[in-house]
Amino acid sequence: MLAAMPDSAPSPLSAGGPALRDGGDACPGTLRLHRADDGALARVRVPGGVLSADRAEALLAAAGRFGDGELHLTSRGNVQLRGLGAECGGGLAELLAGAGLLPSAAHERARNIVASPLAGLDGSPALGERLAELDALVCASAAAASLSGRFLFALDDGRGDVDALGADVTLIADGDAFLLRIGPGDEVFRIPAAEGPRAALRAAEAFLRAARDSGAWRVKDLPDPVRSELVRAVGATAGPAEHRPRPRTAKAPEPGTHGPGGTVETTPGSGAAPETTPGSTDALPDAHRHANPHGPAHTAAPDNPPPDPPASAAALAVDVPLGRLTPGQWRLLTATARRYGGELRLTPWRGIVVPGPFTGAEAADALGALAAAGLITSPDSPWTGVGACIGRPGCAKSLADVRAEAGAALGPAGRLPVYWSGCERRCGHPHGEWIDVVATPDGHRISYVRGERRNPPATVRDDPAALAAAVAAARARAL
Repeated sequence: MLAAMPDSAPSPLSAGGPALRDGGDACPGTLRLHRADDGALARVRVPGGVLSADRAEALLAAAGRFGDGELHLTSRGNVQLRGLGAECGGGLAELLAGAGLLPSAAHERARNIVASPLAGLDGSPALGERLAELDALVCASAAAASLSGRFLFALDDGRGDVDALGADVTLIADGDAFLLRIGPGDEVFRIPAAEGPRAALRAAEAFLRAARDSGAWRVKDLPDPVRSELVRAVGATAGPAEHRPRPRTAKAPEPGTHGPGGTVETTPGSGAAPETTPGSTDALPDAHRHANPHGPAHTAAPDNPPPDPPASAAALAVDVPLGRLTPGQWRLLTATARRYGGELRLTPWRGIVVPGPFTGAEAADALGALAAAGLITSPDSPWTGVGACIGRPGCAKSLADVRAEAGAALGPAGRLPVYWSGCERRCGHPHGEWIDVVATPDGHRISYVRGERRNPPATVRDDPAALAAAVAAARARAL
């Protein structure tokens, strides 16, 4: 039941250009695995990042029974299991299907849906019903089974966080309506909220028809005339067109507590490593000091006394260093969810929102426990905004152990996120505005990316201190 997979096609950011349907859809799933140097890899789609406590426990069981025990968050709020055995297919599929994580084998790689993680928790519109409806419609559509694993739906609660991710079909809450965006354009169409999920599915099916000749995987890969005609055709069946530029910067929920008024209260120092000089490893756990990418990714909390807790909180938000969760961290998050709101929301920025409600004391206690487990609970942590692909030794194509390098280069939290890639494919890179660090045969190439544009890169050769200083300077870039 579970097939090995070919290598992935190049990222559109690489010299390979837009990815077309000339080599098969190489995106991993749970029924087709990707081969890696540390074993097989499965990617479990979690629409909207929403996991019940029971499903979170099922994922932990799958990671422990079939993989290396850890859970890796992706840039679309999904979960990857690594270190899988080649013969785990039937058992993995059975476990996930039994937990409701594999509702349709034909659509398992098409269920790519991101949603605003704080929707309905801080005064913003709730999206749960529309999310469930869109997922069900995708799974019921025979045509949608042909969508690439790269094709992306987004449900935005109006704040612009996931609208900025450049999805192929985006629904943006706006009063009693949705605004429908097709691809990266600035034109949107107003439709009644009740019709939003079905309109999104129709747009995806229209894309498949438009892509037959070009072989494009995503809307942005279509030839310009074809993309324009697709938008016109979708608009003809939708409401009036409006001009609404897509946000260029995706803003993740800040670590800390979130209240119904949209405010965030953080616990300065909690979950944040001590300040370091760029290039220093003093703040790193032992495993990172010795360049072991599989060691614990926790950070030490300084001795600052915590501030007075807020009166109440609707949700807690934490970030996950390099997106990697140990069994103990996942177990603690699941137990916290079960005790309060009953679910976890995985974010496209490799973080997790835990819905409440919490009293002030409960929020402070929960954040303290999560920080002690090594999760990021304050935006001033050096780990905030730092990401990396799996790198060596897990990936044969990687030219460096970029996770260890990212840890060694930690410094004060920067304005911009930074993503370290071991090769030109840049697997899992963020969207919007970010600093791109790529390992090359000549050292590391650093460039500033905003949307589809990037500045001329600077290359730093084999000098860890110079590399750390260059990354810190790039992250501090002014607007």
